[in-house]
Amino acid sequence: MVQQIPLDITSRVDETQDQQGTRQVAPDLAYLRLAFVNVVFHGLPGAGDRGWVLIDTGVTGMAEKIVAAAGARFGEGARPAAIIQTHGHFDHVGALVDLAERWDVPVYAHRLEHPYLNGTASYPPADPSVGGGLMALLSPLYPRKPVDVGGRLLALPEDGTVPAMPGWRWLHTPGHAPGHVSLWHAGSATLVAGDAIVTTGQESAYEAAVQEPEMHGPPQYFTPDWQSAGASVRLLAGLDPGLVITGHGRALGGAKMREALHRLADNFTEIAVPEGGRNVADPARPEDGSVYR
Repeated sequence: MVQQIPLDITSRVDETQDQQGTRQVAPDLAYLRLAFVNVVFHGLPGAGDRGWVLIDTGVTGMAEKIVAAAGARFGEGARPAAIIQTHGHFDHVGALVDLAERWDVPVYAHRLEHPYLNGTASYPPADPSVGGGLMALLSPLYPRKPVDVGGRLLALPEDGTVPAMPGWRWLHTPGHAPGHVSLWHAGSATLVAGDAIVTTGQESAYEAAVQEPEMHGPPQYFTPDWQSAGASVRLLAGLDPGLVITGHGRALGGAKMREALHRLADNFTEIAVPEGGRNVADPARPEDGSVYR
């Protein structure tokens, strides 16, 4: 099976990088790579206290780096108006409890992700049988227990709006996680995709480190529902985004990126779905987000 769609350098977007390593891709949008995962900042530089939004919170131990990057971009001590979680996997919530308490900020997520953010349910075990490299092989060691942000956790609005991000909409893009969401700004054709798609291979430690531009489906070892994942990719491809920021890999844009995304959507089973894996033929779909078979 084909497992990647290589992209040439023309798919990379123009970025300006500050001393903290934050990469700005639009006046009000930037991302920061922490180890092998990205966090995203929404808001104009100098926006000040409560004038910006943080999307996802990286891996454990990265709270200070996020605070420093936010201070450099928005002003020393500037707190976000909200934290938006695309989903609750360990590499996206590592600093969440620390930052939510430190900043006294609401945390928004799809209601189906709440069990993994309020301490009541764990994700299913990772599946190393998908193959692909060291990251997949080690995946049974990755944390899957929930975090607990208590009373700060709120459901994303039912009308599809995103708190403190005017003009943005959240889209339910399940498969990698039951309550996974992506964020979409139609006016600028900008997509923050979380892990619904990624732009570097996550099964191989080498690919995760080098980050050659590629178009992939969600990380295989933590994706329990491939049918829903394929539907989510087709939804995102139908948007025809001009700029994509994903949970893993470089921001990409332009015609070559769109072409690769459509190819992934049209041939999802052949390209993204592993030959092996316990969830391929028998997907895990918790009805309420809390109980897996």
